[in-house]
Amino acid sequence: MHFLESVNHKLPAHKTTQLFKYRYQVFVELLGWQLDVPPGRETDQFDHDDTLYVIAEDEAGSIVGCARLLPTTAPYLLEEVFPELLNGAPIPKSADIWELSRFTSCDLNSVSNTRSGQFSSEDTVDLLEASLDCARRHGAKRVISVSPIGVERLLRRAGFKARRAGPPTIVDGYPLVACWIDL
Repeated sequence: MHFLESVNHKLPAHKTTQLFKYRYQVFVELLGWQLDVPPGRETDQFDHDDTLYVIAEDEAGSIVGCARLLPTTAPYLLEEVFPELLNGAPIPKSADIWELSRFTSCDLNSVSNTRSGQFSSEDTVDLLEASLDCARRHGAKRVISVSPIGVERLLRRAGFKARRAGPPTIVDGYPLVACWIDL
């Protein structure tokens, strides 16, 4: 597995297409998220020219994981869609705080692929480390994430310095939590 880091406007068109198709397959088809997106392409208002991506690829060039990184100085998912996850705390707005979103590590070609198993592999930890390293190189000292409870558990088991920014909230039947990760 290797990692590609790039801002959206510098990704080759075929790689952008591949990324958004992969996200559709994971988040809409596999996880069942109810998103208002065109068939086969999962994007939202936070996928703009300057959005930073970390993409995990296997030896054949297939995407097996991805992460989206956004500075909190611009609009981001937690701020605009899930502010209730902060439980009334101020919305982070700082050059040294970045948001990690659309994080997944899921080999869609694996026969063992399941909803519950998507966050359990060593590859997931490698992708998370690569994503946090990328954020650090872009000036982040902390990362905040909107995550399912499973990701919070992964962070703790893997030894990351993570803590909740507020209590879990049920969104579309799934418990979500805003989670701080210290770098």
